[in-house]
Amino acid sequence: MPIIEVNLLEGRTSDDKERLIQALTAAAIEAIGAPRESVRIILREMPPGHFAVGGETFAAKAAAKAARQG
Repeated sequence: MPIIEVNLLEGRTSDDKERLIQALTAAAIEAIGAPRESVRIILREMPPGHFAVGGETFAAKAAAKAARQG
């Protein structure tokens, strides 16, 4: 039983997440021959303030970008 965990920043639509789930399920079926009913997908959404690259959160990057643009 494959279990696929995906971490995402908040903000995607339900339709986006549904497409991702379907694509990941199809990939597991194709890649390892997993039965569809055995594929488990876990999506974990996090706010932009809880994810950082290079010491700067995505929330801070978005705020800095908005300040430059407006």
